[in-house]
Amino acid sequence: MNIQRFLRQLLLVGLGIFLWWGWTPAPAYAYPFWAQQAYENPREPTGRIVCANCHLAQKPVQLEIPQAVLPNQVFEAKVKIPYDTSLQQVYADGSRGPLNVGAVVILPEGFTLAPEDRIPPELKEKTEGIYYQTYSEDKPNILLVGPLPGDQYQEIVFPILAPDPATNKNVHFLKYPVYLGGNRGRGQIYPTGEKSNNTVFTASVAGQITAITPQEDGGYQVTIQPETGDPVVETIPPGPQLIVSVGDTVAADAPLTDNPNVGGFGQAHGEIVLQSPTRLKWLMAFLATVALAQILLVLKKRQWEKVQAQMEF
Repeated sequence: MNIQRFLRQLLLVGLGIFLWWGWTPAPAYAYPFWAQQAYENPREPTGRIVCANCHLAQKPVQLEIPQAVLPNQVFEAKVKIPYDTSLQQVYADGSRGPLNVGAVVILPEGFTLAPEDRIPPELKEKTEGIYYQTYSEDKPNILLVGPLPGDQYQEIVFPILAPDPATNKNVHFLKYPVYLGGNRGRGQIYPTGEKSNNTVFTASVAGQITAITPQEDGGYQVTIQPETGDPVVETIPPGPQLIVSVGDTVAADAPLTDNPNVGGFGQAHGEIVLQSPTRLKWLMAFLATVALAQILLVLKKRQWEKVQAQMEF
């Protein structure tokens, strides 16, 4: 009896896992975990962020950060990913829906995500509903967000904690670069090198299209007869729309479908100064000294003018 109960529970657990995996929406298992698995660092030596290897279209992104921060200070880095929210992207099953967005922020060494108890209330409101993760355990200065609904998160705020050189000997009072990669929509190439259904499909050979066969699960098989040799069958997944017909003659690498991609990836960078409080104090003292010297100079000048006036009289 116990064995039957165990087998029944095991069957229910397996069925639950199968249903959960099968009903998970297509956009949910997109970026950024592919990059985390394939690359130790998301920024290549050339400066290119690796997300651009799969998201081929270029789109603008914006990064807003303070000009300078103090040690151990919590501040916000604002990422803007603008796009037309009326656009719809192609999902993996060929259906269409709203775009998702995501971002990676590469901070200087020592800068990290601010702890929950250090985030001010007004900043908590801006970050509500956003889940942040680090790129890896040994890179807490690289933060990832996404995928998120693009119509709600065209602005993403990252709460950042500045390091303290007094406790971190690898950090100094200098100017540091900050790098951003921001994306909207799905990629055109999977990490395995295969095309996704969110890109243009082309003819691998030149010839005449002799047949177009719709598939049960969506998509088409396009048969091309070259001048010599056997026919070549091109498989088009559900999503892209055909722009050719039976009888058309196509050249090698000629497009067979439209380009369904409406998203894209962009990069931006900024600079932030880790400012020393002691320098600020000396600067304020210097400015106060200059202001006092100017005041005394004006008073002395007026006194001298008054003395001159009395002597002339």
